[in-house]
Amino acid sequence: MTDVIALGEVMLRFDPGEGRIRTSRSFQVWEGGGEYNVVRGLRRCFGVRTAVVTALADNAVGRLVEDLILQGGVDASMICWRSDDGVGRTTRNGLNFVERGFGIRGALGVSDRAHTAVSQLRKGDVDWDTVFSAGARWFHTGGIFAGLSDTTVDVADEAMAAARRHGLTVSYDPNYRPSLWADRGGPERARETDLRLARHADVVVGALGLAGEHPGAVRLSADEVPDALAAMAELLPGAKVLATTLREVPSAGVNDWTSAAWSADTGCVTGPVMPGLHVLDRIGSGDGFAAGLVYGLLAGHSLQRALAYGTAHGALVMTTPGDVSMATLTEVEALITGATAHVRR
Repeated sequence: MTDVIALGEVMLRFDPGEGRIRTSRSFQVWEGGGEYNVVRGLRRCFGVRTAVVTALADNAVGRLVEDLILQGGVDASMICWRSDDGVGRTTRNGLNFVERGFGIRGALGVSDRAHTAVSQLRKGDVDWDTVFSAGARWFHTGGIFAGLSDTTVDVADEAMAAARRHGLTVSYDPNYRPSLWADRGGPERARETDLRLARHADVVVGALGLAGEHPGAVRLSADEVPDALAAMAELLPGAKVLATTLREVPSAGVNDWTSAAWSADTGCVTGPVMPGLHVLDRIGSGDGFAAGLVYGLLAGHSLQRALAYGTAHGALVMTTPGDVSMATLTEVEALITGATAHVRR
């Protein structure tokens, strides 16, 4: 039985390693996607049974994505397969070129994801009552999926409402991407969409993305975070948990990393503080945080402990290449208790 289901796009990530996209002659290929990365981390690191609802064009590239999903241990039976027209005029699979950055050069992502199969999903395409009637406990989606097209917003709304009807815990991550909204109303439209969908959520990850007039409008100091989360709680009265990562970026390779969360029972609590964290690849670390947080809450841990799982897992995701987690639960728990990077033999 599946415990956690995610709705989102799964793309191929092309990684030039230490090089640049514009000059690379070879790429390592990974799978990735904001919502998918959460269930992939839950499965591989935390041993939670997970599935992803997505859509792919039925060709060799789509089948490669499926194979990578299966290698990650995530149930791929809910993929909606779409006919391939031969050249991708009407439907295709998404590609994402990402370089990691180094020092003063930040990470760079170049998406090639217009007209993808998943962006064309519409209300009614997925039988959510069937999806959620098999005993799943948690449903996760986010602003990346919602930002793919006007129809995916409605699909996310439909899915979240159905999940609540079936008694699942629902989580949502605003996860704003300017490129998805550049010609569709910009950050103001993104915020409007996020508020519409986050009102279905029990848990909002990346909650500070909703602070201000639009995503990214404000930068908060650490002492401003508790008041900002309390303000978000007033804006989203149905939310039981609001959580966020907190990151400072002295350089692409060194980040200061921590987190905070709010619930009505605890007020604002903070996660482990990890200053000067050395970063190999930061992409997917926020999704890794979400996976650890969800695991902790599913396992019945306190919010403080769940926040520690999320913070430690997100940190470990930054130590390996690609979007997806390569960490183990043993490593996460060791990091929470203060493990160092000494050689283990």
